[in-house]
Amino acid sequence: MELEIKDNIRKYSKELRMPTIRSQFESDAIEAAKEGVSYEKYLCQLMEKEYHTRIENRKTAQIRQAGFPQKHYLHDLNKALLPEQMQQLLPSLERLDFIKEGQNVVMAGNPGTGKTHVATGLGIKACQQNYKVLFVTVPRLITQLRESHSERTLRQVENRFEKYDLVICDEFGYVSFDKQGAEMLFTHLSLRAGRKSTIITTNLSFDRWDELFSDPVLTTAMVDRITHKAHIVNMNGNSFRLRETKEMLNSQA
Repeated sequence: MELEIKDNIRKYSKELRMPTIRSQFESDAIEAAKEGVSYEKYLCQLMEKEYHTRIENRKTAQIRQAGFPQKHYLHDLNKALLPEQMQQLLPSLERLDFIKEGQNVVMAGNPGTGKTHVATGLGIKACQQNYKVLFVTVPRLITQLRESHSERTLRQVENRFEKYDLVICDEFGYVSFDKQGAEMLFTHLSLRAGRKSTIITTNLSFDRWDELFSDPVLTTAMVDRITHKAHIVNMNGNSFRLRETKEMLNSQA
């Protein structure tokens, strides 16, 4: 009879998708019996474990679905080597209030100064706090927009893009756009303006954005839309990657 009950618990917990209960009900029951824990407390503790497992699994899934190319965490940063303005602003950004308030963050500076690492770290922390996040390079985003336009699915793509709590647009400025690409990018980012947060990393200062767009009016509108009530961070500084390369070469000498 007892074996049948255990088999049924395994069967029902599997059907109800409760893997933690299925794997731990026996060992927890033994401990509960030793400690004289009531049936109610034993059940509550078991359900609590299942609950926390689901929360952690959800966070893991959100991080995976966000599309980060690498898992760069904020605690891995040597913050003392970041550009001065980011050192000052990062503690505030880590609270993620900018997401609650629908503010943008623009990190502009030369390559290798930690822009993508900081952006990814903030994105992962947002996932861990149950925000829906998307990481995408701007060249890849333009390609996706062109493909969806050709397939007549652009509106569906826009609907999804609009609902993310945080979108990270990396490598803004590495590739210039034609008029159609620029207009599509402007329209896409405008969907979120003032309501949802976007982080943009770029190697170009704003006065050079006209190098990306064929239309100066569109350039002005893009800068205005992105920077309105945004955190603008000067990320010019010494390259992390160059420093690491030099250290590696010195260690091999």
